[in-house]
Amino acid sequence: MHSNVKKIVLASLFIAIEIIATRFLSIQTPIIRISLDFIPVALSAIILGPYTSGVAAAIADIFGMLLFSKGVAYFPGFTLSSFVSGFLYGIILHKKKITLKRCFFAVVTVMIIISLGLNTIWLLIITNNGAFAILSARIVKDMTMLPIQTFLIYYVWRAIESTVKSTSTFYKTF
Repeated sequence: MHSNVKKIVLASLFIAIEIIATRFLSIQTPIIRISLDFIPVALSAIILGPYTSGVAAAIADIFGMLLFSKGVAYFPGFTLSSFVSGFLYGIILHKKKITLKRCFFAVVTVMIIISLGLNTIWLLIITNNGAFAILSARIVKDMTMLPIQTFLIYYVWRAIESTVKSTSTFYKTF
């Protein structure tokens, strides 16, 4: 039970960081958001695993919209996208050696399935804009962000890895 409490507390910390990164430290347009929200999602996936990370990302999306909607209506498709993002990062990164190649693969997978796939579909449903206009802008954004996300996930993990492993005896049990 003790490790479950630690897991919940850590997941809550990642939820709070993700809400802050998404709602306050991002650049938002109707079809593109440039944000650092991928960092807490990826780190929670590395430490907590796919299911917990997916649930934490979905909760962060719901609470972020409830608390800081900025006049935009809630759309459940983005919550599904958040869950799947955390889940995919967890499948690829949890309990594995974190390398640049693995981080690149995780980011590409999430970009293709979530950003270019699901989120584009959700935006088409919401905005009724042309698919080509939405998709072309998202491809440019994702190609620009691909190396940035890859390197940030890798180097942030490298910076905190020894601290996480030495201070978290529960890390090995996740």
